[in-house]
Amino acid sequence: MERTALQETEILPQGDRLPANHPPAFHGPISGPGVWRGSDLQNTDEWKYVLSSAEKKDLLKATAKAAAEFENIQDIKKSDFELPILGEIIKKLKREIIHGRGFVLLRGLPLEKLSFADIATMYWGIGTHIGSARSQNTRGHLLGHVIDLGSSFENKSERGYLTNRHLKYHCDSVDIVGLLCLRHAKQGGASSIVSSYTIHNEMWKQRPDLARTLYGPVARDRRDEIPPGKGPWYELPVFNHFKGRLAINFLRTHIDMSQRHPDALRMSDQMVEALDLLYDLANDPAFQLTMEFEPGDMQLLHNHQILHDRTAYKDWDDQNRKRYLLRLWLSPPDGIELPMAFAGRYNSVDLGDRGGVTIPGMQTSVPLKPV
Repeated sequence: MERTALQETEILPQGDRLPANHPPAFHGPISGPGVWRGSDLQNTDEWKYVLSSAEKKDLLKATAKAAAEFENIQDIKKSDFELPILGEIIKKLKREIIHGRGFVLLRGLPLEKLSFADIATMYWGIGTHIGSARSQNTRGHLLGHVIDLGSSFENKSERGYLTNRHLKYHCDSVDIVGLLCLRHAKQGGASSIVSSYTIHNEMWKQRPDLARTLYGPVARDRRDEIPPGKGPWYELPVFNHFKGRLAINFLRTHIDMSQRHPDALRMSDQMVEALDLLYDLANDPAFQLTMEFEPGDMQLLHNHQILHDRTAYKDWDDQNRKRYLLRLWLSPPDGIELPMAFAGRYNSVDLGDRGGVTIPGMQTSVPLKPV
């Protein structure tokens, strides 16, 4: 008999089934600062933080010191990147990311006269004040280069950030994602975010039956990024309520790809309808907040409560003007607790040491070129 998303799970060796002790559904809407509508925030500046001249000097001083002392950026720790002025601000911003709206836009990083290596050092240094960097691909890259390399996302192992195509609403496989804009596109490439908490609440209002469905197991494909001792798929609900916090994880591509494995959980019609409704709500303009990045902008998102989207873009012909962002995946030591099911993708649920991509034999590095 075909197994559906709401039936009991069983242990099979081919993949990671949902743990039997996974927490039950939280019935009804939630409240708090993480519940917001983009239409209420779009024309405000309350989600932006613009660096002062003193804070810029603080950053430049820390960058110069770290660049002089360390040949390998990966060796730089928080204690090596002292920010006596900006450090306290970053603490407050991190609280807003994890316990508030779920995102911030830090504006005005002083990049103008820095070499690429110094920019990477500055960005890495800020990251050390937020959490530990996690690998973003099977090559162990701790610093991601978001630029169009002409790759095809039709390849199941290809990464969408290396193309100029539209990236639909999703969340990344780490607690916090940071994007630093070096250059913007000729046209398009806007970042759009929505509160997945708001979508959760809207689903409970419109279709509580479908909201309950998303608290049930759903198979995910690892897209050939398979950790040691794991199978090619795992199970993780979209909605997860654990120890007083909601953690939402939505990667529709990974969910749909799971169906290529004959032993993975089959998606019921109700699950498909629930996933479709979630995506439709994310694309409601009333829920969306759109950001046009400028050089020196740094966006930080809490993946457990924010979905993000990027529009397709047209780039400049000049290679030196092409849209270019740097990305960090960060695991904060003071993040929210997650149920064991997240270990299916995060490899662990240990605070400060979870998320990212891990495969056998992988060595981590901080590349200074998009390779």
